[in-house]
Amino acid sequence: MIAICAALVFACAADPEPKPLARAHAHNDYEHPRPLLDALAYGFCNVEADIWLVKGELLVGHTPLQLRNDRTLQKLYLDPLRERAKANGGAVFKNGPAFHLMIDIKTEAVETYAALAKVLEGYSDILTVTRDGKAESKAVTVVLSGNRDRKALEVAKVRYAALDGRLPDLNGDAPAHLIPWVSDNWKLHFKWDGTGALPDAERTKLRDLVAKAHKQGRKIRFWGAPDTEAVWKEFQAAGVDLLNTDKLKELETFLRAAEK
Repeated sequence: MIAICAALVFACAADPEPKPLARAHAHNDYEHPRPLLDALAYGFCNVEADIWLVKGELLVGHTPLQLRNDRTLQKLYLDPLRERAKANGGAVFKNGPAFHLMIDIKTEAVETYAALAKVLEGYSDILTVTRDGKAESKAVTVVLSGNRDRKALEVAKVRYAALDGRLPDLNGDAPAHLIPWVSDNWKLHFKWDGTGALPDAERTKLRDLVAKAHKQGRKIRFWGAPDTEAVWKEFQAAGVDLLNTDKLKELETFLRAAEK
């Protein structure tokens, strides 16, 4: 009887890995109580961290006032992702979809990327790498946003990051391994604020953009859109790949229900 009770206690205490949610994107992930860990606990496959180059260190935070020496990119994200990938046989989620770490660069592009590139090289065991135009997928794919040193990435023979594009990039010819997804400010391209019905013309425009991105082998994401279920429903119906949110639990609940 004691053994049975002990087994039940252990089973209840265990924290089983959630089913991964390929569309879930944790915007400003570092502002949650447990950066990265909360997103992983909800099954998110995409997280976003802002970085600042300060005295040679890559510190994570939304504004300079939030920066602390103990909150580095390595400590909050790269080290725990490496530990998790090792524990899961080379994947962030066992047998799960690709995992993306979006790094939004807040300080000057060239100097910050130079420092970041050196750091990323030290995690080559878990990061997707592109050599001479050929990408080798690994546990984590890094995508750079914000102040991007695009030229440096374009000419690099070996790189451990890709670029977060913008909607105008859908009219260019950059390879998908360089720009695997495009993101843009919803409010710059659409007027719908999430109340009432999405106008037919805007729904058509949205679906056309999604189709164009997919035809090029790219994912698509919008930021600045209302963080509501009404918007998530429209995005999901249109095929938007990444649902941007600050509401981890609410989006998880929505996506789980949609799966059923």
